Amino acid sequence: MAAIATSFSAAAAAVARRRSPAHIRLVARRRLPFCTAASAAPAAAAGFSWADALRVASDTGVGDESDLSGYFQKVDICNRGLDKKGQFVEFLVEDQVVGYIHKGFTQHLRDFHDVFTIVSGHNGNSNVGHVTLHPSLRTPEDRTLAIGDVIKGLGELIPGIRNELYPVTSSYGMPVYFSLERAAAPYFGIKAYGVHMNGYIEKDGEKSLWIGKRSDVKQTYPGMLDHLVAGGLPYGISCKENIIKECEEEAGIPRSMSTNATSVGAVSYMDIDGFRYKRDVLFCYDLRLPVDFVPNNEGM
Repeated sequence: MAAIATSFSAAAAAVARRRSPAHIRLVARRRLPFCTAASAAPAAAAGFSWADALRVASDTGVGDESDLSGYFQKVDICNRGLDKKGQFVEFLVEDQVVGYIHKGFTQHLRDFHDVFTIVSGHNGNSNVGHVTLHPSLRTPEDRTLAIGDVIKGLGELIPGIRNELYPVTSSYGMPVYFSLERAAAPYFGIKAYGVHMNGYIEKDGEKSLWIGKRSDVKQTYPGMLDHLVAGGLPYGISCKENIIKECEEEAGIPRSMSTNATSVGAVSYMDIDGFRYKRDVLFCYDLRLPVDFVPNNEGM
């Protein structure tokens, strides 16, 4: 394992990734002041290298701590592409907005007329007004199977298939209309949920964070710094149970420790890139770990 440290909190760098447990390397810690919040978007993370992390770790930390301009810059980057929202149309299920689909991407859905209904805009013009599902697809099970077949049929248009389903709802905790392949969620503008956790220690009056580094061969955000524990929120599991599960898989943290993880809020963002419209909500946790505990990725 490589060694590095920084002072991210439960909100820090959260939006830069989601990952399967077998593709994250744990990174050891060094002491720095433990701050409260920072956001890092995909675009921002791409510019933050391993050398940058080492430079930050060796910094004395002297500066104006009240200057939050850097923080707000990261927030702006995190919500990139919002000027392109007009290129997307609503995706409706049972008259509820569950996502947004790029007008260009709708052209690839026209061949699947037994699954998707593409409704023209006002005044009967040729512009796409919104997209909905074929009325014959009445149950969540039927919709999940039919849309799953579409995802397979689209092939390389949706890369990185994970065979992991996300529940599709109008908002968190609402009824599930169907389940969608995780990799396809941004192409349908589905709001996706995840859990992210910081693991930290306290020693001699100082707090230090454990930081992960993603595998260099990972398809998404390879080689970038990451939270100690994180993962998407699949169907049928609570946030707390998901954190406990991910703690064991990604860091070897036993349930006896992980049950003490504390909810500290949520981070949400929207990121538009081409046909992709990511709308993510990340539920954030902090966990104080024993000083002598060394995380170990169970999937490595």
